[in-house]
Amino acid sequence: MRQKLRSGILIVMFVLMPVTFFYFSPYLIIMGASEGIITGSFIVFALLFLAALFAGRSFCSWVCPLAGIQEHCASARSKKVNNRLNWIRYLIWAPWLGIIIYMAVLAGGFKKVDFAYQTFYGISVQDVPSLIIYLAVVIITLVLSFSVGKRALCHYVCWMNPFMIAGRKLANIIKLPSLRLKADKEICIKCGKCSKVCTMSLDVMEMVQSQKMENAECILCGKCVDTCPKGVIKYTFRPSF
Repeated sequence: MRQKLRSGILIVMFVLMPVTFFYFSPYLIIMGASEGIITGSFIVFALLFLAALFAGRSFCSWVCPLAGIQEHCASARSKKVNNRLNWIRYLIWAPWLGIIIYMAVLAGGFKKVDFAYQTFYGISVQDVPSLIIYLAVVIITLVLSFSVGKRALCHYVCWMNPFMIAGRKLANIIKLPSLRLKADKEICIKCGKCSKVCTMSLDVMEMVQSQKMENAECILCGKCVDTCPKGVIKYTFRPSF
């Protein structure tokens, strides 16, 4: 039931993507910074960082508009990605963050907040140029999903998850209670089903055996929780050990 609910929410979020698209745009933050404006996407990214303090990367599995596309692609071609290459996304994220700071400094700092910046009464896809950008992002997501593997966009390109990873790491450092996974390896039968269904291509069975359920790539989707025949893995809300 939980996975059906999650799938349903992701479908709704994708359908609404023409409305919400610019609120997840990295480029609009740069545009806004060059004019001294805090945009809607700037606010959303800040909220993702704060939410990660208590819910980790749950946004990636329950709300992200592009998550539904990637997971449905995975059902057609369930190819695992190479988690050792996740550093690639920081080659995109770090320069982008630097450009935002540079533009804000040139503009003399942020002077205004405009949540609906560059939208038409709050709707993102409003004309041919914005439609082309929207379709380009969808196509890139599809190509990466089929050619590289499950949630390849999340692993190698996403400009949002570094904020959530940072929020999660901060929560761990200050021992803040937050949503996590726990496992009882004593009742694990090592069937490997948890690793097979993992949305982020993690070796969940190894995580269970090592009793280290914390992983920066875990998006807390709960597939391993709902698939385990012995109920080895469960959700918990507590500080990190």
